[in-house]
Amino acid sequence: MVPFTPFHLGPALLFGLTFPPIFDLLTLMIASVIPDVEPSCVLLFNLSAPSHGFFHSYLGASILAVLVTVIVYSFRDILANIMLKFHVLRKSSFKKILFTSFAGAYFHVFLDSLLYSEMKPLYPLQGNLFVGVIPFYIAYGVVYGFCSISFIFGVVLYVYKIRRGIVVLG
Repeated sequence: MVPFTPFHLGPALLFGLTFPPIFDLLTLMIASVIPDVEPSCVLLFNLSAPSHGFFHSYLGASILAVLVTVIVYSFRDILANIMLKFHVLRKSSFKKILFTSFAGAYFHVFLDSLLYSEMKPLYPLQGNLFVGVIPFYIAYGVVYGFCSISFIFGVVLYVYKIRRGIVVLG
């Protein structure tokens, strides 16, 4: 199945803008889409591996979260200057970036685990206990609907804050 990475930006944008004391907006957006590098590589390079493999497990997502933390924290000053161009004031601690990285990567795994039977979210345990908990046709609509609606509300919230002259915290 094709990775729908942009859908994961919806919740990241909404939660990052709604809870700036808890989440670092940029880190949340990066961490929420980074697991889909895996299925993108599988498709791009025509690999004979599952689209949603190791990095779509909580163990794999933990590794990605640590990598995102190290990279974002290392480039925090450069990234803060870039974010200012989008009217986002970004001052984050290592602890906040670390927490946000794990939240974003884990939320990605959680959402995808409701949809993709090939996933092993609790690897090294086999199987996916979460797929089928909600019938696929309902889960698909709920997950993608939630992500889409979150994106719309996130954009509206961002525009609202900018028009009100509020510097968005992130």
